[in-house]
Formats: sequence, structure tokens, C-alpha cells
Amino acid sequence: MKMKMKRWIALTLGLTLLAGCTPKPQPTPAATPTPAAEPTLTPAPETAAVHIAMLKGPTGLGAAKLMEEAELGTLSGGKEYDFLLCGDPSEAVALLTKGEVDIAALPTNLASTLYHKTDGDVQLLALNTFGVLYILENGEEIQSMADLEGRTVHAYGQGANPEFVLNYLLEKSGVERSSVDVQWHPSTDEVSTLMAAGEGDVCMLPVPAATAVLMQNENVRQALDLTEEWDKAGGDGVLTMGCVVARAGFVREHPEAVEDFLAEYEGSISYMTGPANLSDAAHLAEKQGIVPKAAVAEKAIPAANLCFVTGDDMMDGIQGYYQVLFQADPASIGGSIPDGAFYYRPIQPFSSITPAGEPLGQGWIFDGGK
Repeated sequence: MKMKMKRWIALTLGLTLLAGCTPKPQPTPAATPTPAAEPTLTPAPETAAVHIAMLKGPTGLGAAKLMEEAELGTLSGGKEYDFLLCGDPSEAVALLTKGEVDIAALPTNLASTLYHKTDGDVQLLALNTFGVLYILENGEEIQSMADLEGRTVHAYGQGANPEFVLNYLLEKSGVERSSVDVQWHPSTDEVSTLMAAGEGDVCMLPVPAATAVLMQNENVRQALDLTEEWDKAGGDGVLTMGCVVARAGFVREHPEAVEDFLAEYEGSISYMTGPANLSDAAHLAEKQGIVPKAAVAEKAIPAANLCFVTGDDMMDGIQGYYQVLFQADPASIGGSIPDGAFYYRPIQPFSSITPAGEPLGQGWIFDGGK
């Protein structure tokens, strides 16, 4: 049994939402109606394989082991997964809505937006990445979010999680958004090139892009971990940036396939987060095209805050985060906070895995991976 691996290269920016603004009014979230019985997504052709879109970068790191096993045909029970690696979330969205994939990795705010746009024909299966954003500085002046006032910050992610997180943390720190000159760039590569060449003083980047900059320019340092800043600010919920979703029609028609995937995916994330596996995991990330170089992946994986959270833990953890995004800009999550039908309830229990590989119980609180 062989898996066909297809590589997708990003040609355009990810599907972006309206730019978030520093939140002033805090409207009451409107309840989302129960999803329509008829799905709006096109069903994928009936084949033995489950078609999955994964993303390059931190959101795809946890799947590297599973992608390797699928490629080698070593999965138990004759399972077959056809992975498509996307460089941009908009590609994964297009594949999902066209019915060309059954499951896809997405940014968490985009998952909610897609749920609304498809009238509920998308379900959130699991969270796979907590906070991955870092402020880097060519200097020693940035010690807190307040120190960004009056500075120019180069960044990627306008209209998506990075922008909303930055705006929220600036507000919590008493910094007027207008006092920070955020220069939004079309790619992490462009920001990385500026910082690595010493042409920018401050930037906001996710790992592994942030990791690569630190390795390329010894004068650049990690000034702030925005997951830690979220905790310091008393941010609601858990800073959760990546997840996997599935077409609701696929979930209804193939519940066992969904359960099998989640079990395999949990094992893959557990392997990728295991300290003893770090070197091998990094090479898998490079081989599967998720990170360009194993040396970068080896340093990035511990900072990527990979996780596997399902069921009630998943819902409890992200609802507060969606509340923050809604208050910043309702359009950032598709207009309203998703209702309970958005959250997939596993048939069999799964253990929630932190970035350190430790289980989390009900009512868990993420401590930034420390």
C-alpha cells in the first residue's frame, strides 16, 4: 500500500479576514443557529484513503510522523492516508470546500469562519498548536509589551490570529494600537530576511521562522514569548492557534475513520513532542517538507507548543479565546462564537497532550509549556 504525496506551494496569501482593531465596544455574541441538516461542502469521491490537507510550519509539525508512516505504508489495520501539504491556509480551505480533502489543518480563527460560511458543515476535531508567536529584537530594549510603544514592528499575519493576538496584548498592556507602527508583510520569509540581514529592529514571527532568524543573526534575540505575555495579561481561554477540522458530512458517514485518524494523529504528536525523539522528529519534519531544514526544526519543535486536545477539554480551552477574538472584531471568527455543534465529541476517550507530552485533565489550564 502506498500513499501519493502531493506538494502544494503557496502562490497567494492565506485566506484573510477583515483587519482587527483595538477593541472598544464589546458586543454580546450572537448565538449561532444549529447547523443545517444538508451539508454545503461537496463530498469527496469515495475511495479507501482518507484525504488530509496539512500546513507547512508549526501547524503541520505534529503530523510529520504520521505522514512518514502513511508514505511507507506501515500504518496498522491497512489504513491509508493521502496527505496534501499546503503552504498557505487558503489552499487547505479550497481543498476542503471542493471536497478534495476530508480533514484539514487550519488556524483556529479560520476554522470558526469556515464553520459559519458553510452553514455548519465543518467540525473542529482537535487543537494541535497553542501559542507560537514571538517578538524578536535586534537590541536589548524590548522587555515587555509596553516597550513596543513608538516602535516599528515587522510582522506577518494581518487579518488573522497574529494581528488579533498582538492588538489584544497591546490593549491589555495599556498601549494604544496607533502608537505602534506595524508593517505587515506578505510572507514570513520577507520578515525573516529583513531581520536576518539586520534591516529591521523588531519583528513578530511564529516558529519555525522565528527560530531560523535567531540562528542566522546572532545579534537578534527573543524578546517576548506572546504565550507567556497572554498568561501575564490574564488572557481569557488558551492562546490556541492551530487545529484540525473535518467536513461534517465525512464525520457522519465515516465515524470510525475519524476515530482512527485521531488515534494515529495523537500518536504522531506524542512522538514529535517526545524529548528523546527530537533529532529524529526534526529530520522527519524536513523530509516531509514541513520545515526546510532539520537543524531549524530541532530548535523550533520545543518552542512550537504542539498539543493534542479533543472533546470537552478542546471546547473549554478555546471558547475563551474565541470570546477575545469576537470582542476584537466579530469578523475575525466569522461573525459569532460557534455553538456546541462545532465541536466534535470523540466516540472513544483521548488523552490531551501538552507541549511537554503530559496529560491534561478536565478544566485544564495551559501554562505556556513551562
